[in-house]
Amino acid sequence: MDEFKDEIIKFLKKEAKLENIELETPPSPEMGDYAFPCFVLAKEWKKNPNDIAKELSQKFRPTKLVNEIKVIGPYLNFFVSKNKIAQDTIKIILKQKNKYGSANVGKNKKILLEHTSINPNASPHVGRARNAMIGDSIARILRFQGYKVEVHYLVNDVGKQIAMLVLGAEGRKNIKFDDLLNVYIEINKKMEENPELEKQAFELLNKLEKNDKETRKKFENVVKICIDGQTKIFSELGIKYDVFDYESKYLWSKETEKTLKRMEKTGKLFIDGFNRWVLDQKGYGLGVKVPVLVLTRADGTALYPLRDITYHIDKISKCDNIVVFGEDHKSYSEQIFAALKELELKPPKAVYYSFVLLQDGKMSTRKGNLVLLSDFMKEALSKANEELKKRYGKSDEQSAKAIAYGAVKYGILRVSPEKNVIFDWEHALSFEGETSPYIQYAYARISSILAKGKLNSKADLSLLKENEETELIKLLSHFPETVLKAVNDLKPHLIANYIYSLAQKFNEYYHKHQVLKAEEKVKDARLLLISAARQVLKNGLNLLGIDVLERM
Repeated sequence: MDEFKDEIIKFLKKEAKLENIELETPPSPEMGDYAFPCFVLAKEWKKNPNDIAKELSQKFRPTKLVNEIKVIGPYLNFFVSKNKIAQDTIKIILKQKNKYGSANVGKNKKILLEHTSINPNASPHVGRARNAMIGDSIARILRFQGYKVEVHYLVNDVGKQIAMLVLGAEGRKNIKFDDLLNVYIEINKKMEENPELEKQAFELLNKLEKNDKETRKKFENVVKICIDGQTKIFSELGIKYDVFDYESKYLWSKETEKTLKRMEKTGKLFIDGFNRWVLDQKGYGLGVKVPVLVLTRADGTALYPLRDITYHIDKISKCDNIVVFGEDHKSYSEQIFAALKELELKPPKAVYYSFVLLQDGKMSTRKGNLVLLSDFMKEALSKANEELKKRYGKSDEQSAKAIAYGAVKYGILRVSPEKNVIFDWEHALSFEGETSPYIQYAYARISSILAKGKLNSKADLSLLKENEETELIKLLSHFPETVLKAVNDLKPHLIANYIYSLAQKFNEYYHKHQVLKAEEKVKDARLLLISAARQVLKNGLNLLGIDVLERM
């Protein structure tokens, strides 16, 4: 729809003498395709907005792109050529196919995207899996727009949680990934009963920092079991990583010392009353009681924030960065970003996400009050198999996985990152409502229709005159701007919301109008229309990492 908007903006720039023009979308199709509020001219023109709208309307002359204008109160409402929209939109979609929607704004640009980064102490739960799903979808959208994306996973392999896991694993043989959560929960309970165990965990960390070979091996073994297990689960969902970065790299290297020396030059680094190196962060409005960032212990060894800053310096040196964080990390990450600004470095763009909630509240790894992603996926697969058998008398693994994993992903991605997700099993796997199965079914239904018809590329698209056809075509034309906004805002839910609306529009259209039984020329035009809708549904689902099904 860019060319239509450009035509309208050109007219307004000439007649209204405005440079920055914002067009609105009217609340209903009967009121036009675009609207210009004349309030913005009232002060300069010293006229009533209603009168300004009337005056401007008299200067308008229909064009091939914009053929009508109406005054509705203080608004100037424009109607674009329906035939032109149909011709341009459908032909472009069918020509560009899986590339439709991309403006290629990221050509020759590189992005380093860090996401997931779950503490390697157990199987991921559904709450933390939201990080991976958001991150993966952002990576897909960026690549779709031409960016070269390198996905990183920061492995926090030297923290207290890992030390606790190493301690809990002492004396156990052949520990597998599925055992780690219980080991972690058990050692937490034991620590509550016996505080001496916490001292033992810190002793292990101390040995690790001193690069004790035996201790280092214990940590590496436990971390490997967990990372292999986590990535296997995510791989099943189509989520993959290019690079694994290990925090331990900065434990024994001299890079953290270099970072401290750089910070000294800011004049904000000083030794506090506990003989620790701290960074003064006054003036950044960070909302912390004491605006300082503690970087070392009294003995000079680096704490996590110093290692984290050093890690960010490494990443930033390569290209622009994006990081996906849970909202519980927001305060800390803002401190890290403030430190990077002191070093005159460009901090990453941060995407903060809220929680996935159960009926009884937030999940907790420590208490064991959680739903594991692996169990969640198994349950979804079981329910998908049941649904397919109930509907069609049979099921197959490919279809069941596509529906089940799509339901999990869509149920999480459809919600804006900053909002909580309350996951409802019955809703997520329903073939009705705002769900992945509903959208997948719309795609499969179109595929079934197209299998019975033959596409005629020379069909007369001017025959698509029904209101439902016009609305469907207009929605299809909005896909590129939706994708562009999703890229700019780093919000995959915009794609999720769009394809649900598209599936709705198609179903409304199909319920009212025959396709295969329509008059021959009309049938040919409608087959091209639904083929375009099918392509856009596929493109949108792909950006969310959700598979399509030709039959359901």
